[in-house]
Amino acid sequence: MLLVYTYKITPRLTYIMKHVFNTMLQIEVELTTKVEDFIAHEGPKITYTKQPLQNEFFIKSHELLFEQGISDHEIGIQIWDDVPAFFATSEKSAIPFDVFAASFYLISRYEEYLPHVKDEHGRFPVKESLAFKNEFLQKPVVDIWVQKLKEALQEKFPDITFGNREFQQTMIIDIPVIYRYKKRGIIRTLGGSAVDLTGLKFRNLLRRFLTLTGFRQDPFDVFDELTSLHRNSKVPAIFFFLIGDYATYDKSISYHNKNFRAKVKEVADYSIVSLMASYQSFKDTRRLKMERKRLINFINRPVKRIRHRFNRINIPDTYRKSVEAEFNEDYTMGYSYEAGFRAGTCTPFYFYDISFEELLPIRVNPFCVQYTALYKFVNFKKALGTIEKCKAEVQKVNGHFNMVFSNEVLHFDEPNKWTDLYKKLISEEV
Repeated sequence: MLLVYTYKITPRLTYIMKHVFNTMLQIEVELTTKVEDFIAHEGPKITYTKQPLQNEFFIKSHELLFEQGISDHEIGIQIWDDVPAFFATSEKSAIPFDVFAASFYLISRYEEYLPHVKDEHGRFPVKESLAFKNEFLQKPVVDIWVQKLKEALQEKFPDITFGNREFQQTMIIDIPVIYRYKKRGIIRTLGGSAVDLTGLKFRNLLRRFLTLTGFRQDPFDVFDELTSLHRNSKVPAIFFFLIGDYATYDKSISYHNKNFRAKVKEVADYSIVSLMASYQSFKDTRRLKMERKRLINFINRPVKRIRHRFNRINIPDTYRKSVEAEFNEDYTMGYSYEAGFRAGTCTPFYFYDISFEELLPIRVNPFCVQYTALYKFVNFKKALGTIEKCKAEVQKVNGHFNMVFSNEVLHFDEPNKWTDLYKKLISEEV
């Protein structure tokens, strides 16, 4: 057991200590405010205060973990062994910055509580983030810091024992629309055909005709191919289906459609299936509960995972609503148009709500890359290079590498660069 001495035990401090040591380093940790207990402890121990007691392993504490509410802290970036860091400490400190406060700042999404202008979908803009501004978005800095903390502790305490983590990779598949042409109703079909015709999109018109007459598979119906691919791969996939009502940003076919229900159930027989929360449910807990209930009725099993449409997260309300709707895992933590680590980590974590100073029972699974973040690359070799760079960073710290794709870009009926990329990613080639 590792013992941490501090002058005050707060919910924030308890949360981040348990996450760093129990979850990430897999070692038991206890906190104490009693000097006599700390001195008597014969195992590894850390002093987390303003001044060291003796010649022990000391990390000078920043005030962040002992506060309540939100303050606009001044943050200056420093470089520690080629890794960006902040909340600098004194020379007496074993590590030149407060690794616990800095980790809490990123994982809690502290900066998203601060005043900022949201984008057109109500999201926190990536360009407002500390990581983007200081060019460390594509590094899981929290995991790197904790890895270096582990090495420093091993040097100080040669007999200390940590658990071993393993690298994991998961593909997250968004299913906002189950079919491109089929089962969309006569009015939507005629409307789509008219748009193709007036836009001189004759190739789309032909595809639509061939699909509707049964001579060609619907391009969005890729589920058999994906199931087969993942059956022969070590990389699992999670499918998130949109079950919401038709609206401006939610254009799936009706959940009443028997083919729709059958397809969702069929995918659930071979893979993990869960809910893509509709755009309309963003601030509507009643609607979110209704969509979850619909999916439960489709697949006849519990639905505990959630992804929000367009990666819409309003900190902390989105997670409170998700918990209220009885979800316990989220896969929305990431950016749509930039690759990287929104929370500075590639390790799943339970969300800490600063507004109430409490831990919420929902596990956040951050993703690193969504396919939309690759649109800006004209050359797909550069896109692949970005993915390889991020994956290599995750492999170094034995974290979780999660990527988001969609059935809207994965086509198997003709040569497709997205499909080729996907196949490469779930093979051992990347």
